[in-house]
Amino acid sequence: MTSLIRNPKDFWAGIIYMAFGLSAIVIGREYGLGTALRMGPAYFPTVLGGLLTLIGIISLIRSFLKPGEPVGSLALRPMILIAVASVLFGFLVRGAGLVVVIPILVITTAYASIHFRWGTSVLLAIGMTAFCVLVFIKGLGIPLPLLGSWFGG
Repeated sequence: MTSLIRNPKDFWAGIIYMAFGLSAIVIGREYGLGTALRMGPAYFPTVLGGLLTLIGIISLIRSFLKPGEPVGSLALRPMILIAVASVLFGFLVRGAGLVVVIPILVITTAYASIHFRWGTSVLLAIGMTAFCVLVFIKGLGIPLPLLGSWFGG
């Protein structure tokens, strides 16, 4: 028996988009919507949720019309590394400081890739650290320490 789903990637992407979109709409119902000129707190999540749901519906319809590749295996190692790097950033940024934590974040998330190279990752970490310091600390004035209290900052 053949499946009606011709493109499993589009099918599951559509389901995920629709789940997030409908969740945003449902959560936003607890707040005031407002109007386009006087937007309430629910306006943005409701509009964004509607757009995500629409994209999900389009992707779902495409999954029945256009052939595509099957869904590959679940990449657990990269998912865990990226999640751990994000959590580490949140826990360490105040104590260690931005200059220490950004390279940890960049190198850990780069290590999740099958194309990981130390030289490229270190250069990217240096560049991202400089960029984040210039944009967030100097440009936007966000009160994050360059070097945290653990390093005498």
